[in-house]
Amino acid sequence: MTSKPTRGYLCVVAAAVMWASSGTAGKALFGSGITPFALVQVRVTLSSLLLALALGLRSRGLLRIRPVDLPYFFLLGGAGMALVQVTYFYAISKIQVAAAIFLQYLAPVVVAFFSICFLRERLTSAKLLALVLSLGGCYLVVGGYNLQLLQMNRSGILCGLFSAICFAGYTLFGERGMHRYSPWTVLFYAFLFASLSWHVFYSPFQYLLAGYTTRQWFWMIYITVVGTAIPFGLFFVGVNHIRSTRAMITATLEPISAGVMAFLLLGETLEPLQILGGAMVVSAIVVLQGKREQDPLAPENIRTGGR
Repeated sequence: MTSKPTRGYLCVVAAAVMWASSGTAGKALFGSGITPFALVQVRVTLSSLLLALALGLRSRGLLRIRPVDLPYFFLLGGAGMALVQVTYFYAISKIQVAAAIFLQYLAPVVVAFFSICFLRERLTSAKLLALVLSLGGCYLVVGGYNLQLLQMNRSGILCGLFSAICFAGYTLFGERGMHRYSPWTVLFYAFLFASLSWHVFYSPFQYLLAGYTTRQWFWMIYITVVGTAIPFGLFFVGVNHIRSTRAMITATLEPISAGVMAFLLLGETLEPLQILGGAMVVSAIVVLQGKREQDPLAPENIRTGGR
């Protein structure tokens, strides 16, 4: 396929905005008595069902995969997707949302390090500058200078760090699958196997017996559709056009989106340093968009199958 970098950046930006809206909703659900494990089980199950319905009605060919690739999808979904979901929400349940977001967005460092060391990506000055700007900006946006990390719940902090590693691994491993399949095929089977894992290692179908209220179901469905299925799909489409490193750096726009939403909807104010952090993240995206060097593994130099 022909790479469309602008489309890739727009997809990742849209995904970041949607993810930002689901974090606060998840925190509210935890306050109503729903556990992170129950939310993740519902999230991945409904996501896989919705994607199966959508693809079955519109493009059944995207549901076909080679039997030899089943182990790959089992690892991507049953391990990668399942762990990304639960580590993120468990961290949110134990520590401040801002701190959990910041810890997860250490993932671009992991992706950049792995890509440079093992995938022959070049550490250009533009990429290094974008990485520093995005991480520094993310730290300021979430108010990291006010966070007393060492005094927070240790299991929450460790889970947040593990979430960053899981998110990085999931992104890199998912990119490999998109060399052969559509992003939507990869996403569907990731959710499907994640759902199977959560019905094996957690009480199966507990959501059918839990007696959730209409309001709780509304927010779980919102998180499933707007905060999960659509943004993960857009993120994978973006990765297919701009590669893992750029996509991960661009996705640090999520905390900026969360801050703006809190300002507009909840009346929360943004401190000058937080505004500066937002400008730094946006600058990182501009740097990446303006410096698309010729990479031997760049999407424009790779033909991806399954299209």
